[in-house]
Amino acid sequence: MRILFIGDIVGSPGRHIVRERLADLVQHRQIDLVLANGENSASGFGITPKIAEELLGLGIEVLTGGNHSWDRKEILEYMPHQPRLLRPANFAAANPGSGLYVGETKQGFKFAVLNVQGRVFLPANDDPFKRADEEIAKIPGDVGFVLVDMHAETTSEKIAFGWYLDGRVTAVVGTHTHVATADERVLPNGTAYITDVGMTGPHGGVIGMDRTAIIRKFLDGIPTRFEVAAGDVQMNAVLIETDDSGPRNDAGRLKAKSIERLRLLID
Repeated sequence: MRILFIGDIVGSPGRHIVRERLADLVQHRQIDLVLANGENSASGFGITPKIAEELLGLGIEVLTGGNHSWDRKEILEYMPHQPRLLRPANFAAANPGSGLYVGETKQGFKFAVLNVQGRVFLPANDDPFKRADEEIAKIPGDVGFVLVDMHAETTSEKIAFGWYLDGRVTAVVGTHTHVATADERVLPNGTAYITDVGMTGPHGGVIGMDRTAIIRKFLDGIPTRFEVAAGDVQMNAVLIETDDSGPRNDAGRLKAKSIERLRLLID
């Protein structure tokens, strides 16, 4: 299997490059499954039902979330009715929606996507390590591919999480910082890992926001409204290939054969 995970989609520029580049990329690289983090796709903060449907309609099979999942209040009623839009599983149990999706590709490959959020420098939530254990235990044994989106601030927490799940899932990808890291690799027990996939959107600002307002806030500390930046629009993603014919990992899941960083521009 070839699985594409698209890093945090930010605002209309991020959605635009996905519309422009995804279909050709899927065809050219023979991708079987497309996943993405979409928590910043509505003007840089949150996601709306309309935008969720737009992104799913472009061929993204599952959208993951994070600390901005609830920024658009209309998503609260929508999420329970759209299981392919996730929020971190270690949010409070009373929150709408789910952090786990189990599905099947058009080719008949069974897969699962789990979304958790870190706790360092982020709002207090349940332990992502223990919650991951609980959620992974729910995944049926015949599901071959399992990916976890670890939405977290610090590199140390994400790296520790990757090692914690090595040999139990096929891939652990980090999101949230909007800055792609260069540490993609397959861990010893067959789990593909990267600390942060990076951002899909305008890199002409500061992590997707207009740089003038960000710089001003660093100078004077006065709260201000942030707007999505413009210029240097990129799609940052990773392409994971599984070892379909080789031995499976300790949990019976497919091992990753490779993980490749991708950076696409608007033609």
